[in-house]
Amino acid sequence: MANWFDLFGRSAAPSGGAPEYLVVGLGNPGKEYVYTRHNAGFLAMDYMTEKLRLPDLRALKFKALTAAADLGGKRVLLMKPQTYMNASGEAVKEAADFYKIPPERILLISDDVAQEPGRMRIRRSGSDGGQKGLRSVIEHLHSDAFPRIRIGVGAKPHPDWDMADWVLGKIPEADREKMFSIFGCVAEAVPMVLDGRIDDAMGKFNGVKF
Repeated sequence: MANWFDLFGRSAAPSGGAPEYLVVGLGNPGKEYVYTRHNAGFLAMDYMTEKLRLPDLRALKFKALTAAADLGGKRVLLMKPQTYMNASGEAVKEAADFYKIPPERILLISDDVAQEPGRMRIRRSGSDGGQKGLRSVIEHLHSDAFPRIRIGVGAKPHPDWDMADWVLGKIPEADREKMFSIFGCVAEAVPMVLDGRIDDAMGKFNGVKF
């Protein structure tokens, strides 16, 4: 399969100014985790930066790979925490505290075992749903009032399967095309959410199935 991300050109660096919003893709750092189910948030961020011609996330700040960008009419800090999934909240809180960004201006992108591959769900707020990265963010922010985009990776095939083994397993070839299509939807939805059109984004994408 061709590299998913060598598809679009790069733009110049954004104009400047302090970020007013955070967009955070959740995942685990390290080559061994790149194409695992748990890294759907990282993969979606990588796809989005390519498709929307945003800067590479290369600067290591706030325990995350970061890049500043103009997106959805807002000044945004893009983040991929390097703390490992279970401690994602450490990176998010550091950036939020530094820029004085409230939870409602923090958009999280994560995997979701409750949805099958080829689906996504946008929510304004809510519980972590068992996703440990979201749980960490909620604990560190002392709030669940942040929007999130959850990308379906499928449920484990049998109750006896270990959940950690499942989410750290590689995305099967049969599911990659569906997820590639969903990443395109994420890239379209993120600017809409930042622009305050979350209801439009939910109406357009929450029923999508590939």
